[in-house]
Parts: sequence; C-alpha cells; structure tokens
Amino acid sequence: MFPQTLLIDADDTLWENNIYFERAIARFISFLNHHEFTSEQVREVLNEVERECIVKHGYGLHSFTHALADTFERLSPEPVTPELHAQVLAFGKTIENHAIEFLPEVLETLEYLKARHRLILVTKGAIEEQSGKIERSGVKQYFAAAEIVSEKKASIYRSIVEHYQLDADSTWMVGNSPKSDINPALAAGLHAVFIPHGDTWILEHEELNSSPPQQTLLIVGGFAELREHF
Repeated sequence: MFPQTLLIDADDTLWENNIYFERAIARFISFLNHHEFTSEQVREVLNEVERECIVKHGYGLHSFTHALADTFERLSPEPVTPELHAQVLAFGKTIENHAIEFLPEVLETLEYLKARHRLILVTKGAIEEQSGKIERSGVKQYFAAAEIVSEKKASIYRSIVEHYQLDADSTWMVGNSPKSDINPALAAGLHAVFIPHGDTWILEHEELNSSPPQQTLLIVGGFAELREHF
C-alpha cells in the first residue's frame, strides 16, 4: 500500500476511557439508592442530563460531574445538602488523572504504522483534559500532529484535510464511535476503519453508515489488525 494518512481517535481506540465513567455511574446510582426509580430509569435520566450538559459545558469530566450533580438534584428523595453535593462530585473526581490503560498491542501497532504512514491523532473533548492524557500516554512520538476538537463532524474533518493538505483519497479515520469517528468522516469524503469497543459511551451509539462509492469502510476486531491492512 502507498503511504496513507491515518487520523486516529484516542479514547476507547488507543486506551480505555469509558469504563472509568461507567464505574463512577454505577457508584453514583448505588449512592442515590432511589426507591421509586430502577437503576435503568436513573440511567435514562442521567443520559438525558448529560446531553443537556454537553450543550452547556462541552465534553469531558467537567461536564460529566455537572451531569451527576444535576441528576442527583432532580432525583434525590431527600434535600440536597452541601455534604451530599460534595459526595456526588467526588464520584466524578475519581476519574481524574487515572493511569493510561492501553488496549491490546496498541503501542506495537503504532510503531509499525508510523514507519509506513502519516499518523495524526484526532481526539474530542476538553483541551486540558485530553492534552493531559496524551502527555501521560507518551504516544506523541508516533504522531506527526495532534488535534483536540470540541466536536467531531464532517466540517471538522474537512478542515483537518485542508489544514494538513491531505488527499482525501488516501486519508482514513480510525475509531470506535460510529457517531463521531466513522459516519462524519465518511460524510467528509474520507475512508474509515471502525474498531468496535464493548464499552463505547452510550451517547456515541449510532447506526453505522455504509461507505459511499469510491470510499472504503473497514471493520476490524482490534487495533492490532490495522497491521493487516496498512
């Protein structure tokens, strides 16, 4: 294969991310211990509140802790004291600055790909938070550049293509999210590689689109399988 440009997602593509939020949510629901709503119903409320908080605060831990606090205030069967509020916020704090847990064979695969193709890291979220993960992970050595964006949509991918003077015919977006990584990249005229993750954030779930004519959508079982295609 001729040299390609691979735009590579970070959270839940290179390393675990959503599992830490899921653990915090489980502790939050247990702490709330609602006597009228089931755990599933509490989670549905939290999902809706998270959507609202994304609009207000963007993505990331800051927005997530706001969502926990807002959900608790809506559903708490007792008055929300400052002490209770602080305990709820503590669930979000448990996620902060956690150790980077790479998915299988990520570093070996990045080493392999770097020697053959141009790699650009494209991640979504709060700049300080995502920058911290990139620094702690030590993956910058594999990438020609890193882009931290507030949202992943077709216009953002087009702007990345223009900024780096990429050839869309030889540019691929690699990630685990149909909503953020795959569908908008295909809409922007790029190829895509979908790497399903069993714990992808529920708000990133979306039906996977088919690739348009002249574009390719690959579906692989793990990051290491990129070595078989690139």
